Amino acid sequence: MRLLSFLLGMLLCYLAAADNALPRHTQQLTVDGEPWLLGVPAGMQLEVLTDQLDAPRLITFMPNGDLLSGSRSGHIYRLAPPYTDPQVLVSLDDYPHSLAWRAGELLIARTGGLYRAPYSPGQEIIPRDSVELLLALPGGGGHNSRSVAIGSDGRVYVALGITGNCSDEYLDDSYAFDDRRGGVLVLDESGKQPVWRPFAAGLRNPVGFDWHPDTGVLYASNNGPDHLGYEQPPEYFARLSPGSFHGMPWFQFDGRRLQRDTCIRKPPPRPATAVSLPAATFPSRNAPMGVAFVPPAAWGGQYRGNAIVALKGSWGTKPAGRAFGDRATRRHPALLMVRFEDGEAKDVVDLVTGFQRANGERLARPVGVAFGPDGALYFTSDSHLEGLFRLHLRKPLN
Repeated sequence: MRLLSFLLGMLLCYLAAADNALPRHTQQLTVDGEPWLLGVPAGMQLEVLTDQLDAPRLITFMPNGDLLSGSRSGHIYRLAPPYTDPQVLVSLDDYPHSLAWRAGELLIARTGGLYRAPYSPGQEIIPRDSVELLLALPGGGGHNSRSVAIGSDGRVYVALGITGNCSDEYLDDSYAFDDRRGGVLVLDESGKQPVWRPFAAGLRNPVGFDWHPDTGVLYASNNGPDHLGYEQPPEYFARLSPGSFHGMPWFQFDGRRLQRDTCIRKPPPRPATAVSLPAATFPSRNAPMGVAFVPPAAWGGQYRGNAIVALKGSWGTKPAGRAFGDRATRRHPALLMVRFEDGEAKDVVDLVTGFQRANGERLARPVGVAFGPDGALYFTSDSHLEGLFRLHLRKPLN
């Protein structure tokens, strides 16, 4: 009887999960003569626009419709519609990971600083000598990407991670400049000289962030540490607010409660009661990257206000999370949707899957995500197929 009750409970849980899933279909995508079976939302189609990008990262759209991409290779790319012919705007050292545009200038987030260059939409070349430092950032290795975006309030925000799993780094003036890492900074330009102000701290590696289109609240992806094995802690999706503290590396959320991480001996700068818990979680070792909220006009308006998160997938393998095990056990790259209800995160569902075969072979590892002026979702992959994808509504049959 107990076994029957258990099985019935499992069946009900499965049916509930199935009811909550997005309606989906299987699409075959042929790349270099090889067929891949991908799971995509019903009524949508995925296509590869180009595989001629070198390690592209975060992307942004210009007012004229051009797509710009930073990269690990040092190239800043421009792709005009239909986004199939990438051109190099400029090549820079120090990892130009991401870009943002505000009237008359392009902001370039590099490891050691936020840079700017005069730029007009449609411009095809940025002279290297026109790129100048706006304000230095804490540099150094280990999570050396820097992500920049213009907030719904018009201010400039930059995200950066701590060096390692347990680094004593924190966004506070009591720390040395190069140790002020692990969260989101906002640029204060109200005085004679711009300065960084902490916005949210205690995030190990918040690569992607975006603002909810209705509430204006900022959300960020966050990569958890690697030293606790394959199953812990879950990656998460954080709701940020001015002054919020998210605990890392002193505290880890295990899916139910906060745990003190004893790998760092220094007392935490704030108590456990001050830690903001995640708005949603993903399985551990998934490497969440770019974040983009679905704008009102995208995809026919059916998913407005939900967040798309790129999962790059793990390099860690079962059972201990080390890099050199069975690659078939690595977490799969994917695109997920964090669904919202009444302005709050409700659940997480698959959006696009199938980037990794059962034997561990991979097609792509998604990184940057952004919605284009045509209402389609564009995303980059920085390894395996290094290029740009488009997820759009299928055209009706004639």
